[in-house]
Amino acid sequence: MIINKKFNQDKQYFCSEFKNVAKELLPWLENLAWEYRCKIEKKEWKSKYNNYVIYDYEPFCSDGFEINLTISSRQNEYLNFVRFLYENKLQTICYLKNCLIL
Repeated sequence: MIINKKFNQDKQYFCSEFKNVAKELLPWLENLAWEYRCKIEKKEWKSKYNNYVIYDYEPFCSDGFEINLTISSRQNEYLNFVRFLYENKLQTICYLKNCLIL
């Protein structure tokens, strides 16, 4: 889920925050961001049970944590394309899971 998109006027860059990224998709999304000239500003593991437990590294047991990623780019088009590819990947995975159920 992509939460917000903002523009920082002082530094001239756009940001998007990806919430609850699946652990299996994390390497793919990081490579995609690098390929399209985007920078990973923040990567955090946030506990689903305690709001105050937030790590900036992968915990030993990552069950019960959601992964949040903030990606920035100087050009909004690159960021929009990364978001588009991510949303299409999620839709494809959902479609394939539904096909398996039937």
